[in-house]
Amino acid sequence: MNNKTLAIVAYITIIGWVIAYVQYRNNQEKTPLLRYHLEQALGVFIASIVLSIAIGIVTAVIPSLATVLSIAGLLPLILLILGIITASNEACKPVPVIGKLFENKFSFLH
Repeated sequence: MNNKTLAIVAYITIIGWVIAYVQYRNNQEKTPLLRYHLEQALGVFIASIVLSIAIGIVTAVIPSLATVLSIAGLLPLILLILGIITASNEACKPVPVIGKLFENKFSFLH
């Protein structure tokens, strides 16, 4: 697979991220495009887990907010789709809202 395809696959579930990461580590030429999208995808996955836990806690405390918070739970899916679009355009732009937080944070990718 080429780097553009791997950058897109990184956003498709955590298994896709692992596949892209293994290919990245085995490749002699470490391209910045793939590394950047691996960082962004991992950041979205981590933020998704944190958001899910927060929604679960708030919903347990205030059950009347369950409907509104379940809609907010779609935010990671939207961010993943935006990340796929950015990767398919071969651009290194952060995903909206949380992308800047995860730039150059994962040293094992460098």
